Amino acid sequence: MKIICVGRNYTDHVKELGNNIPDEPVIFMKPKSALLQSHTPFYYPEFTNELHYECEIVLRVSKNGKYIQEKHASNYYDAITVGIDFTARDIQDELKKKGLPWEKAKAFDNSAVVGKFIPLTPDFNRKSINFSLLKNEEKVQEANSSQMIFSIDRIIENISNYFSLNIGDLIFTGTPAGVGECVTGDVLEGFIEKQSLFSVEIK
Repeated sequence: MKIICVGRNYTDHVKELGNNIPDEPVIFMKPKSALLQSHTPFYYPEFTNELHYECEIVLRVSKNGKYIQEKHASNYYDAITVGIDFTARDIQDELKKKGLPWEKAKAFDNSAVVGKFIPLTPDFNRKSINFSLLKNEEKVQEANSSQMIFSIDRIIENISNYFSLNIGDLIFTGTPAGVGECVTGDVLEGFIEKQSLFSVEIK
């Protein structure tokens, strides 16, 4: 199982971090060890002083594939949820200044939170998915998948040109505006529509 992530996929988020809007999906990966296991506490990492939450729609790959065309992409995932791509922003900023990869800031142990999956039925509108994140019961992120720069199916097409997709892989599809810092004691809760799919406390 691998975790494939998309960066800079919402215009407002690109602007809030001062980045350029990409011409194609920005792809990075997290190792299996980045997945926070169910009922496992999340502890604030010792190596950062600026931990940020980034709430995203997450896909579960249900079929092996390579060189998948956009028009067939919906056949390759069968469930969605929301998750958090935890980011050590101070570490990332230093790495970016030096032109170095982001792994230390993005792919550390337990940096990927994944909620309960919702099976996709034929009547589910995959092109318009509302999702949100609450921090300490206050809404801090809210968006709809239709606002993505690159749609879910376009992402799958692009990723599969470079990496074979395998059953059980997870795809983080990018975060909207509103990312921010979290500290010890904060509780983060993720929703699709009005359904709560995860709740994690920073310890």
